[in-house]
Amino acid sequence: MKKHNFSAGPSILPQEVLQKASEAILNFNDENLSLIEISHRSPAFVAVMEKASNLVLELLNLKNKGYSALFLQGGASLEFLMTPYNLMKEGGKAAYLDTGAWSSKAIKEAKLFGDVEIVASSKDKNYNYIPKGFEIPVDADYFHCTSNNTIYGTQMKSFPKNDSLLVCDMSSDIFSRSLDFSQFDLIYAGAQKNMGPAGATLVVVKDDVLGKTGRKIPSMLDYQIHISKDSMFNTPPVFAVYVSMLTLQWLKDLGGVAGIEKINNTKAALLYNEIDSNPLFKGVAEKEDRSNMNATFVLTDETLKDKFNAMCKAAGLSGINGHRSVGGYRASMYNALPLESVQALVNVMKELNK
Repeated sequence: MKKHNFSAGPSILPQEVLQKASEAILNFNDENLSLIEISHRSPAFVAVMEKASNLVLELLNLKNKGYSALFLQGGASLEFLMTPYNLMKEGGKAAYLDTGAWSSKAIKEAKLFGDVEIVASSKDKNYNYIPKGFEIPVDADYFHCTSNNTIYGTQMKSFPKNDSLLVCDMSSDIFSRSLDFSQFDLIYAGAQKNMGPAGATLVVVKDDVLGKTGRKIPSMLDYQIHISKDSMFNTPPVFAVYVSMLTLQWLKDLGGVAGIEKINNTKAALLYNEIDSNPLFKGVAEKEDRSNMNATFVLTDETLKDKFNAMCKAAGLSGINGHRSVGGYRASMYNALPLESVQALVNVMKELNK
């Protein structure tokens, strides 16, 4: 029976990508060597890294616009640290928008480097909305936000314009929707939602914003060093980069970000329409801030929980339990999740109501 994978991450990947990746594990480029046993300095893998980086800039419409794409390690969690190291001046200040668990962790790390001003927070309502109408201090070196909040099911629909640098953690919605990506000076994202397996972190940074902090930065945490070494200052996560390259090519073949955005909008509309029309379910996030990637919802009658769970299992629905901070259910609809999987979930919800 087909499994419908709604896992919040590591998450679903395209079947054709998994097939090609599995073949490369056994025999990469018909060289009778495995992808994960060849040198990362070999021409074959250098070509993989170059293609992956070029696809990132092409899909985000940032090619030849002064940006570099890096594949690093340590997840978004290390970027919480690398961001202030590379962008906050000595004795400087940063502004942060607090919209959930991940932005809170980013704030904690930034406070180790200087003054951090939280311009707004939605913690008062368990992060079920995105704050609006906040002001960013003019003396901030950068403003940091999280575009999509996997746990709470909220997503920023627009981004503030101001004179400071704009930094965004896009770990859970990178490549899922059309944006003017040139408005951002630094974007980072873990690979394990929309790009590939866990183990690689994508960083897209505007070259001319670097090297201006007056700080001494440890080599492994210095973006400029990683740029100068083409993401190979240390041994890169070869498998994660290769699968990311395959996924980015799959996305390009689908019509790029604009193409997948239409599919994602259709998936989200299908599920949210059922949540809103079915009296047995209620959405968690404020409607205007609902995420197209992670739909959070609860039962209006908790006595039906065991029955609904059993029905989901029988239908092959996997990974829809909500995070412990929110409870209920969470359906993660990343790029590779097909529309038929969302329809399968909606069918179970309709059947429960009947």
